[in-house]
Amino acid sequence: MHLKTLTAKGFKSFASTTTLKLEPGITCVVGPNGSGKSNVVDSIAWVLGEQGAKALRGGKMEDVIFAGTASRAPLGRAEVTLTIDNNDGALPIDYTEVSITRRMFRSGESEYEINGNSCRLLDIQELLSDSGIGREMHVIVGQNRLDGVLHARPEDRRAFIEEAAGVLKHRKRKEKAIRKLEAMQANLNRLGDLTTELRRQLKPLGRQAEVARRAAGIQADLRDARLRLLADDLHTLRETLDREIADETALRARREEVEAEVETINERLAALEAEHAADAPALAAAQDTWFQLSTLQERYRSLHQLAAERHRNLSAAPVEERPGRDPDQLTAEADKVREQEEELRAALEASQERLAEAVERRQDLERRLAFAEKAIVAAHKAIADRREGLAKLTGQVESARSRATAAADEIERLSVQLAEAEARAEAAQSLYDEASAGASVADNANADLEIRHQEATRELDAINNEVRQHNDAERAAEKDAAQWKAREEALAMGLRRKDGAGTLLARSDRVPGLLGSVAALLSVQAGHEAALAAALGALADAVAVSGVEGAVAAVEMLKQDDAGRAALLIASAPMLDAPPVERVPLPPGAAWAIDLVRAPDELRPALERALGDVVFAPDLATARRIVSYAPALRAVTPDGDVIGAYAAAGGSGKQHSFIEVQAAVEEARQQKVDAEHRVAEARELLGLARGAASAAKQVVAETAAAKKEADMVRNAAARRLAELGAAAKSARAEVERHAAARNKAEAARESGRTSLAELEERLAAAEETPIDEDPSTLERDDLAGEVPVARQQEMEVRLAVRTAEERVGALAGRADALLRQAAAERSARERAAARKATRARSARVAEVVAEGAAFALERLADSIAEAQETRDTLAATRAERESALTDVRSRAKQFTAELDRLTNAVHRDEVARAEQRMRIEQLEARSAEEFGLDADTLVAEYGPHLPVPPTAPEVAAAEADGRPAPEPVPYDRATQEKRSAKAERELNLLGKVNPLALEEFAAMEERFKFLSDQLEDLKATRRDLLTVVKDVDDRILEVFTSAYHDTAREFEQVFSVLFPGGEGRLVLTDPDDMLTTGIEVEARPPGKKIKRLSLLSGGERSLTAVALLCAIFRARPSPFYIMDEVEAALDDVNLGRLITLFEQLRERSQLIIITHQKRTMEVADALYGVTMRQGVTEVISQRLKSEEAA
Repeated sequence: MHLKTLTAKGFKSFASTTTLKLEPGITCVVGPNGSGKSNVVDSIAWVLGEQGAKALRGGKMEDVIFAGTASRAPLGRAEVTLTIDNNDGALPIDYTEVSITRRMFRSGESEYEINGNSCRLLDIQELLSDSGIGREMHVIVGQNRLDGVLHARPEDRRAFIEEAAGVLKHRKRKEKAIRKLEAMQANLNRLGDLTTELRRQLKPLGRQAEVARRAAGIQADLRDARLRLLADDLHTLRETLDREIADETALRARREEVEAEVETINERLAALEAEHAADAPALAAAQDTWFQLSTLQERYRSLHQLAAERHRNLSAAPVEERPGRDPDQLTAEADKVREQEEELRAALEASQERLAEAVERRQDLERRLAFAEKAIVAAHKAIADRREGLAKLTGQVESARSRATAAADEIERLSVQLAEAEARAEAAQSLYDEASAGASVADNANADLEIRHQEATRELDAINNEVRQHNDAERAAEKDAAQWKAREEALAMGLRRKDGAGTLLARSDRVPGLLGSVAALLSVQAGHEAALAAALGALADAVAVSGVEGAVAAVEMLKQDDAGRAALLIASAPMLDAPPVERVPLPPGAAWAIDLVRAPDELRPALERALGDVVFAPDLATARRIVSYAPALRAVTPDGDVIGAYAAAGGSGKQHSFIEVQAAVEEARQQKVDAEHRVAEARELLGLARGAASAAKQVVAETAAAKKEADMVRNAAARRLAELGAAAKSARAEVERHAAARNKAEAARESGRTSLAELEERLAAAEETPIDEDPSTLERDDLAGEVPVARQQEMEVRLAVRTAEERVGALAGRADALLRQAAAERSARERAAARKATRARSARVAEVVAEGAAFALERLADSIAEAQETRDTLAATRAERESALTDVRSRAKQFTAELDRLTNAVHRDEVARAEQRMRIEQLEARSAEEFGLDADTLVAEYGPHLPVPPTAPEVAAAEADGRPAPEPVPYDRATQEKRSAKAERELNLLGKVNPLALEEFAAMEERFKFLSDQLEDLKATRRDLLTVVKDVDDRILEVFTSAYHDTAREFEQVFSVLFPGGEGRLVLTDPDDMLTTGIEVEARPPGKKIKRLSLLSGGERSLTAVALLCAIFRARPSPFYIMDEVEAALDDVNLGRLITLFEQLRERSQLIIITHQKRTMEVADALYGVTMRQGVTEVISQRLKSEEAA
């Protein structure tokens, strides 16, 4: 058996499908650091079932999926397939070639396949375990495995040997069998309890069946009596209903008469109310007129007072004085300043005119001077050109004109090409902008989808964590609930009494006044149950009764039934006038026992008598102190020790009282209820979390699909954008070339124009100027002398203008300020005069208003008197109508009251009839529901008109005495009531009757037999499992002992190879227990006396770990081994020794080695080169020894 091929896709750095064909012997995988060599080892470990993310050098299991690079998108799943050659049948499967596949998706889901068929991880592990490849993966020696071997505990080193020997599978089966035994023991205990309980219940259930037979006859007699009484009630109610229906007619007739009278009175009342309502507006208007006039009178009175007061105030106000300068004086001063300013402005204007003349004269002289100089230069050029020859100059002019024409044509052609290029560039840019916008939209959408996908993935991870948490919480709560339920049931069994108290509680109906168990009636503070039980003594397990009579009845019943003895606590004990003992101060931590108990009020007197002299002490020392200074007291401790002045009890090994058991049952019941609530809550949360997880998975899938589609759209948009960008760039470059060419042509044309103008000017001058005449310079010389003089005059005039402007600016604002001050003063004087006139006018107006208000008040007084008279007349009329309304309303009230009385009477009669009908219907329904008879049949067969036949016991008694059967007797209600009451008493004396007792007794007997058989079957199964566990232990002991001795022998040999002259051995930590013993490693390199691994050098420790692993490999060979740079830290000598071991292992196993050492590569049968390109691992070469030999 050997590994044949390894195919990885999407696993870590294997982005593309990569296949390695593996051969028997040694296969070396080489490559630079970071190229992905160790990922080959991780892929094999992962496909064989590795579940630890850290073992795969990751933080979480999803890290094994290819995460993407700058040039490649991340993948959604990782897949590895390992093909194993099984020609030798090492794997227990009917295939010569076995393919194991593992897939993992980013959503966290995993898939496993064997030869393309879906399977579980457990199936793969069990398939490989028989060939020495266990869950611990000892055949894979990673970069950190050597340190793990060195620092492992002795028990972990034992696990390496067990895995290589195939023992772990047996150990797992043993643990599974032990778990089944533990679960089975709980079932055995439960079945034992159930069979015991059923056996106890069978006897009382038989007695209930006998009682049921007696009750059947009494119930038949009771049914006949109740039927006759029911028929009598129904017959009587029907007759009463017929009589009372006739009395209802007279009431209805009288009610109709009163209704007619009420209708007449209501019409009269409506007419009076209409008249009364018609008078209301006039009275309201008169009232409103009077009120308005009164209000107006008050307003005029206030106006008169206000006007008079205002006239007095305005007449007595003083005249306002206005200080300040005279406005006319200020105006005159402003006019004077204005005249000075105008004179200065005139002078300024004159200076400015002189300046303009000076500037113009200076500019004219400069222009004339420049023209004269230019003319002289042109004349000199013309003379020179004339001398060179007019023919040559004329040719140059014609040539320049031709070049100008050609340049104009070239510019026109380039302008057309530039316009076309600009149009193409504009179109390309427009398309590029549209594509850029589309790409931006696609990028934004892709980014949004990426964010949504990441958020959905994180939410899914969080929800999956919640699901796991809720699942764990549910299992924990279910476990707690089961434990507390079992504890409650087990403790409840302890409350089942088999003494006289138990008999009394089971037959409580036979003991009048039985209240229940004292333990069940009392509530004790936590932690004091044992102390209270010790203090109460026998009363702790007693039964409470309400009085002495109940106690006597209970004792008599126990004696009659020979049911044992029982302690009784009598609730009707008289109250104590004073406590049994005087309450003395207690030391810290002590308390009165009666204060630690809560009980029904009827039990308090009895408890005070029983516990009045009892004190709770926290320990024996405190109890001794209490008794020493208060001999009348008894002290009890939490352990149930009782200390008194004359007697004491205590020690160890006490039996728990019913009070303690009852408290434990209540605690277990409460804990069980709490655990069940937690289970329900956890299940509800788990259901919600699972629903959320399903929705989150759907969202993750949807966002992944949308993201993939968005990636395609984005990539297409990017490609399109790149193409359009290149086109736009080319178009812009073409525009720039044409623009540059046109600019160059225009520059050449301008240059040609300038040259042409100069040549034409030169030609004209040459043709006009005589050749022999020199130009005159007199005019130029005169102008050159006049220009400096003109400039000096301009400067003097400019200084004069600046001086005048400053003087004008100083006076410009002063005249305006004086005018504004004069205007303000004049306005203030006008406002003062206006205010004075306004006061005088307001005083006159106030006087007039006061006089007018006085006149208006006189006229208003007359109007108010007239309005008041009108109002009083209308009010009197309204009062008369209200009196008439009151009389009519009184009559209407009387008749309405009588109508209501009659209506109520009719209604009461109707209600009474309805109640009688309802009672009749209830009786009819009762007859149908309780007895299955309709009303007519009930009256026909059991009515009071029929005689009553003799009962079955009477007929039986007559037949027993030889007498004829009694004759039927007439119906008598009192006799039937006595008959019913007697039957009920007899049923009550029978107590509770179980009508299904016979069926229940037979069913319980059958269930008891079934459970007994099941109990025996479980016991037999338990014995079989114990036998299996012993056989597994024997097998483990045999296999491990053999494997250990072989490994120890091989270790000594391997150690001597790696450390010539050294000594190494394996030592058991507990040789007497081969099932659990650990394994220690002792190593002594040559020349050293140390044995502890921690004192060895780094290379020595690595070689020691390699020696141990190779010893295991040689003792219990596996089909293949994988080693990841185990020889990296070794020197050349030790490397050679290790290679010797590799060659020995090659004879029986396949080796796959990740290495950088050339010597290791030299012994390889196959060589793989691994490299990484753009973040992706690729296999680039393969070399076999057979190829080299060829």
